[in-house]
Amino acid sequence: METLGDRLKQMVKTFRRECHRVLPSERTSVHGADGMLMVLQLAMAEVNKQRGREFKVSLSDVLMAWKHLLLDKLHLPAPDLARLESYDLMREAYEAFLKSSNTVDLLDVASMYKQLRVADLDPEEPVSQSQLFDFLSGKTDVPESPRTPSRKACSSQVKTAVRRVFCSYLSLLVNSKNDMALALTLDVPSRSLGRQAFTDIKHAARDNNTSLFLAVTSFVRAVQLGGRGYAPAESDPLRKHVKGLSEFVQFVDNLEEILGEIPDPSACGARLVAAIRAVLVKGRGSAEEVYAAAEETTEELKERICQLHQIQKQTANGSGTGISPARPKAYAVNHATAFGGRDTVKVLMALLDEEALNPPCSNKADLLCEDQPVLSGAEATCVLMLFRSPEVSTGCSPEPLRNRVQSRADLLRPKPKERALRSQFACTYTDEDPPLSRVLDFPSSSQAPTCKHPAPKPKTPVVDEDVEDDVEDATSAEPSSGGPNEARREAQRGAALRQRSGNAPVRGDGQGDKKMQGRGKKRKQLDSENEPPQKKAILKMPGKTVGKKKLIAGQGKLTSFFRV
Repeated sequence: METLGDRLKQMVKTFRRECHRVLPSERTSVHGADGMLMVLQLAMAEVNKQRGREFKVSLSDVLMAWKHLLLDKLHLPAPDLARLESYDLMREAYEAFLKSSNTVDLLDVASMYKQLRVADLDPEEPVSQSQLFDFLSGKTDVPESPRTPSRKACSSQVKTAVRRVFCSYLSLLVNSKNDMALALTLDVPSRSLGRQAFTDIKHAARDNNTSLFLAVTSFVRAVQLGGRGYAPAESDPLRKHVKGLSEFVQFVDNLEEILGEIPDPSACGARLVAAIRAVLVKGRGSAEEVYAAAEETTEELKERICQLHQIQKQTANGSGTGISPARPKAYAVNHATAFGGRDTVKVLMALLDEEALNPPCSNKADLLCEDQPVLSGAEATCVLMLFRSPEVSTGCSPEPLRNRVQSRADLLRPKPKERALRSQFACTYTDEDPPLSRVLDFPSSSQAPTCKHPAPKPKTPVVDEDVEDDVEDATSAEPSSGGPNEARREAQRGAALRQRSGNAPVRGDGQGDKKMQGRGKKRKQLDSENEPPQKKAILKMPGKTVGKKKLIAGQGKLTSFFRV
């Protein structure tokens, strides 16, 4: 006796065999119960956003709309519960998403079965409408196919998420327009493509009226192959995610190369599954749950692909279609394109159809809410969170009350007066002098201080350098004694130890004048050394003749000695 699962498989096989009569593409994907729920959640969130609300929806509203959707598409009597206000808009958004992603749900498959079935081959109604409603609602338990036990224990939640990623990668090879499959594989494993990257991809796909996968591949191809006039502009938002998008496209290209190079579906399917498993377990330890779940899923998918290949070979050899492999049908997969991979694609489509017939998830909160763990990193894998655009800070959002009170108290608190910074000659300042910070407080750093009435500079008597040197030589030639010369030296030392800053008061005992004369004398000597050599005049003094050349140190003493 056939079970409900066998009758559902018979319905989907009939649809897959004759779908070219009602669908424009044979590579149409089928959404199961879980996929239908996720698409409905996105459609309801999009309607809420169009009506001026946030891009979110409560779980209770999704379950209520889910029940009404099943009853409406199965033409069953509606319950007594009132519909949501925007149910019609949600239904339109749901159908539009399915059409744009080249997918159908199980309800569409059931409605098309009546048109596509052949009276001689297919039963009239393998599954009734009420049975299908109970199956999608989770009221009927359908036994799953036996699976190989895993070596490492892993939770069912992680295993389901890993299996969904495997099937999403395979679905992209069959149907590149499947936006849900791209959303589940874009950042798994982690490629630094979070919500912001996915939002930029959505905007690019909407502007070009293409699918998400085509928007990604066209951008990466333009970056890699485009010249100066064809490469994307530097202001393109996707420029920030070139590395992650390139890694994703390169991995999908590797899968497509395997699909086209290996003609045997069993070997090709095993290679595809092994490649997906390699990127998922890269960098993980064998003790992690994801590693164990990937290992188990890989073995199960390899075994099932081999079984489906054998079934298709027996069907083709036993019944026969009457069509030579060299002359494919006009609606066959990859018609007028590469021959390689055609049989493998058929096996993959049969595998994905069986995955769509799995019983619905018992815990809807784990499937739809934001608390589902991630396989790639720290953010949630909830599809709703991924499709929601990140919030842009406008700067006007109120801060917490505690922070506002603290900032206001800091503003009103009196600030301590800072001591003015003074130079190393701070000892020369008096108490009544203003601080240096006020004196140097100019409107700008480029503006120099000016004085309307500058202080007069002290006049220094100009003395010829030769005469001055002769005087010094003559003085040095005299014998040192403790007379007036010694007193004069002591007075000069005392003046040098006193305050030498211009801010200090100057005494009127004549020492200030001597000090200023000494400074002028030294300044004159420095200026004469820096000036270019000039012709000096010969001065005649009584009893002594001065030459043109400057005397060296000690020359005057030697001259006086030999003169004696």
